[in-house]
Amino acid sequence: MSVPSDLKYTASHEWVRIDGDIATIGITDHAQSELGDIVFVDLPSPGRQVANEESFGTVESVKTVSDLYAPVGGEVLEVNEVLGAQSELVNSDPYESGWLVKIKMSDPADAEKLLSAEGYAESINH
Repeated sequence: MSVPSDLKYTASHEWVRIDGDIATIGITDHAQSELGDIVFVDLPSPGRQVANEESFGTVESVKTVSDLYAPVGGEVLEVNEVLGAQSELVNSDPYESGWLVKIKMSDPADAEKLLSAEGYAESINH
């Protein structure tokens, strides 16, 4: 199972790519494989403020509906509109074209609390 080393992670299986004060967020390869085939993604509207660790949407698979938790707080700048028609991208390409939202972080220190790739890999292998 791939855990890209250039990303940060949460214990609830979200990944974060930090670029300045912009955080691109998705769910990990581990999470999508546990969920099974993703059939629907419910994401917030751009402009919405989300708090660190707040639920900001859901992913629905053939097995279950799971909440998505914001690994950082801030303003939703962009959502991946392609997922409306192609939610399966979350399964096939979770770290690139299957990203979920981009958030302008209100407190970049939020990112310092996230897991490293090594820490996340350890958490899913126990």
